[in-house]
Amino acid sequence: AKEALRDVSLRVGVGERLGVLGPNGGGKSTLLKLTLGLLSVQQGNVRVFGMTPRDAARAGLIGYVPQRATCELGFPLSCRQVVRMGATLRAKWWEGVSDAHRAGAERALALVGALDWAEAPIGRVSGGQFQRVMIARALAGGPKLLLLDEPTIGIDVAGQRQFADLLGRLHAELGLTVIVVSHDIRTVAAGCDHVACLSRTLHSHSTP
Repeated sequence: AKEALRDVSLRVGVGERLGVLGPNGGGKSTLLKLTLGLLSVQQGNVRVFGMTPRDAARAGLIGYVPQRATCELGFPLSCRQVVRMGATLRAKWWEGVSDAHRAGAERALALVGALDWAEAPIGRVSGGQFQRVMIARALAGGPKLLLLDEPTIGIDVAGQRQFADLLGRLHAELGLTVIVVSHDIRTVAAGCDHVACLSRTLHSHSTP
């Protein structure tokens, strides 16, 4: 099997905003999956708030915004319903959507400025609006760490600036630790305190 990552030693402080920059196929998505607990390391260890990634995910400490997925767009759901799905991720299937879940979803929609189109079908909104809804879904469960995978794909330059402003506001208001993974240096430099350059191994970790 081909080695995806080697000699990666990286510490992200609580409340830090880290951008992980690197080429396609350089191991960025593998690093995200390790942090999410979807993959296990063969050597070394990964800890999230002192826990294994799986335990941190089960505790609701990690919010994840995947790359823009076309499968989301085909669902006959409103944006509000998509965000409520994020609020109920750790609920038992028989519990349904509680008042607390609804309140969490509404807070998340308000935080990202998406209340005006919350009832619109998820497949009918713009790229920038869709991204805000995905961020709201990730925030609805109240995480402490927010992971974003190529978050500005399909968004124009003005939308990228708005995205950077939004991330800065969420960081300030919620005290989130944020990790943004991208091959686009503009995305990483615009809203991050530190940048890690990754291509199979970690080449640098510094201030942009």
